[in-house]
Amino acid sequence: MTEDVERVHETVRERYANFARTSSSCCDGGDCCDPTTRDLYPVDLLTVVPADVADFTLGCGNPIAIAGLSKGETVLDLGSGGGLDCFLAAKQVGETGRVIGVDMTPEMIERARQNAGRLQISNVEFRQGYLEQLPVEDASIDVVISNCVINLTPDKFVVFKEIARVLKPGGRLAFSDMVSNGPVPQALRKDVESWGACLGGALEVKEWERGLREAGFENIALKPKDAGGKILSIMPIGVPFSAQISATRRA
Repeated sequence: MTEDVERVHETVRERYANFARTSSSCCDGGDCCDPTTRDLYPVDLLTVVPADVADFTLGCGNPIAIAGLSKGETVLDLGSGGGLDCFLAAKQVGETGRVIGVDMTPEMIERARQNAGRLQISNVEFRQGYLEQLPVEDASIDVVISNCVINLTPDKFVVFKEIARVLKPGGRLAFSDMVSNGPVPQALRKDVESWGACLGGALEVKEWERGLREAGFENIALKPKDAGGKILSIMPIGVPFSAQISATRRA
């Protein structure tokens, strides 16, 4: 890894390790996700997990809602955090399905594993690793989900290629993430602290589309999270918004 990549990883890792140790939600700090994050999921969906797990929300959307999960599928969650999306996915894929969560932060992995043990969920496992080097076998995954994590990665095009590598031909991705309608200022790009706050790493819409297409995806769809298409003014510069992103790996 280059020095710049490692600096971003270290900054992001320390920030989210602190959340894992001390906070119930990254939104307590008010700068990394949607102000309505606690309302991202339908109430009935969250009844399968205890309140402290449901409230530990690090995302900006609900990838489960667009993933269309089926019984028996194998799901990979990128940046799995405390495990909430993994547990929700595990419920939908059932006992014949399997969910793998990958996170680079040891404290998050430990928290997620403890939660899985408490909930006695046997079809979920958590692996520590970078999204640029996924600890997952080739062509072994039906669906990749992620919730406000791709913006935190320093080399997104490498991540897109890794996602394509682990997906089965015809497999799909369903993401919620922060997306920019225009270029993020270089000053913000170079500020590693802004990356941890989901600011400096927001990728432009056209770059999302180009990167996924070059990695081998088709049927690429990207739209604002809220049904009305309202732009969410999260970043101080530019026009970023919380988006739903879906695509299919070419067969």
